[in-house]
Amino acid sequence: MTEKPAVLVTRMLPDAVEARISRDYDARLNPDDRFYGPDELIARAEGAAAIIPCHTEAFTAEVIAGLPASVKAICNFSVGYNHVDCEAAKARGIIVTNTPDVLSDATAEIAMLCILGAARRAGEGGRLVRSGEWRDWGPSFMVGTQVTGKQLGIIGMGRVGQVTARRARGFEMGIHYANRSRLADVTEAGATYHETIEDLLPHCDFLSIHCPATPETEGLLNAERIALLPDGAVVVNTARGPIIDDKALIDALRSGKLFAAGLDVYNNEPEIDPAYRELDNVFLLPHIGSATFETRDAMGFRALDNLDAIVAGVEPGDRVA
Repeated sequence: MTEKPAVLVTRMLPDAVEARISRDYDARLNPDDRFYGPDELIARAEGAAAIIPCHTEAFTAEVIAGLPASVKAICNFSVGYNHVDCEAAKARGIIVTNTPDVLSDATAEIAMLCILGAARRAGEGGRLVRSGEWRDWGPSFMVGTQVTGKQLGIIGMGRVGQVTARRARGFEMGIHYANRSRLADVTEAGATYHETIEDLLPHCDFLSIHCPATPETEGLLNAERIALLPDGAVVVNTARGPIIDDKALIDALRSGKLFAAGLDVYNNEPEIDPAYRELDNVFLLPHIGSATFETRDAMGFRALDNLDAIVAGVEPGDRVA
């Protein structure tokens, strides 16, 4: 009998995904869902042909240099892969893949939840009800800003951005976007293209971020760009935390330049800037953009499809390095 390749799985995955891994590979699972630090990650990878990590594990150049020679692939259980030093992986001959497409609907749902939650002060309202501090109703009580008919700007009109735009049209929102290139007319679907982010921002009652986290997009939404937004705008981020300059966003929320923000991702999560917890005008979620049963299964199967291809000597469909 041919020996099954060993695969290190760094986090607890859905039952159906772990069943498939265990069927086809010598699976090293993490039933306690315990976070592996760099040293333990390297130690547990000894003899493994591949690693299936999440965005929680940082594969820095140092970690990749320390991985055993047996490791030939890092098949991410995530669409983002900025937690992997892809150049270091290439230098070691390690293939890196991700799981695009399957997260689009779920993440767009969370973007709409953040838009609505921030606009209608849902976080603040929930706290009032749970704390027992809600006393009465009045015309000036918990007044938010309406979403219907407003202008939505999207930075990054890829898969998730396009689905978010379709969902937002159900609220009769006008769609504006900035992207590396203009979409085809049929995909653009009447949205207004702006060649630069600076051109986009003055048109945005709401701004939703959907671009990837790269060295070029780190700190993309900074104080200078926030100043270009209309007064009272709402900022939403369901992409990656480093795209936003925390200090600039917090200052704008405190000053009233921005009405509110809706955030599902953060710098240094889960150790987020504590100022966010002190602000009533921030709707906060714990990075749950892909957290549906259907999506998490699909992510796992997509990661395994990539791994199966690599083991078979075939080019994986979602190779990023």
